[in-house]
Amino acid sequence: MSAAPIAGYSESEGGLAEEKDLRETGKHGETVYRHSTGTRLWHWTTVATFVIMLMSGLMIFNAHPRLYWGQYGANPDYAWLEIGNEDARGYLRVGNVDVTTTGVLGVWTSRDGELQAQAFPWWATIPSTYSLARARLWHLTFAWVLAVGMFVYLVGSALGPHRRDLLPVNRELSPGHVWQDIKNHARLRFPKGEAAARYNILQKLTYLAVLLVLFPGIILTGFTMSPNLNAKLPILLDLFGGRQSARSLHFIFAFGLVGFVAIHLIMVVLAGPINEIRSMVTGWFRLPKEDRS
Repeated sequence: MSAAPIAGYSESEGGLAEEKDLRETGKHGETVYRHSTGTRLWHWTTVATFVIMLMSGLMIFNAHPRLYWGQYGANPDYAWLEIGNEDARGYLRVGNVDVTTTGVLGVWTSRDGELQAQAFPWWATIPSTYSLARARLWHLTFAWVLAVGMFVYLVGSALGPHRRDLLPVNRELSPGHVWQDIKNHARLRFPKGEAAARYNILQKLTYLAVLLVLFPGIILTGFTMSPNLNAKLPILLDLFGGRQSARSLHFIFAFGLVGFVAIHLIMVVLAGPINEIRSMVTGWFRLPKEDRS
């Protein structure tokens, strides 16, 4: 097996940097060094952190399963989202839309076979039995892991060569190019050869939205819900329109990330899970062979 730099792609072309990436040629085809050690560590740390924060956040939500806009919110106030129960019926209510969710949300069966009236079931929360104090401990501890990790990753990406993988170039932003990429994804036509080693425009725009909107948004709205930080940084309350609005946005950002993860996993499976996961574990990605017929 031989190793050599990838040739032919410059920053202006939106490709991989020649001086950064390596290629190996073996009997199973060509592989390229796609993900650095720092990127892989950040990726898997963030995966674990997000799962823990999501599940502990659902337990915190169980304490008051309603969302409001504005400064204040209590049981008599209008909630734009509510998960609750009416006797043995569980429901999800968003605005004026009411959906029965018995068995999943609002009312569900515990591990002991007993009916429980809480928003999210035991298998979706940390801890699995109701404890607001323990859930907050889990959530706030890993919130700092997420915030510090995100800051380090963004600074490293901005100052390092990885920014060239994420930032679109002018030709990629043309409507024709974007539309073609949308059609390719809809038809499950994934890039082959050298093109498979680079992020396409939809990937770049999605990753930038996640890194610059969803993650910062969820971190800042989390800060806004802290009474201590409210006293030190009152501008956050003005920025998000109050603690209840921040709580609603926190929930929206969180499930925006859940949606991203779901789509991301589907695309990984469709594109070839072994190759994709191996590249995020070892850094090396095998280039899919181009169809020359």
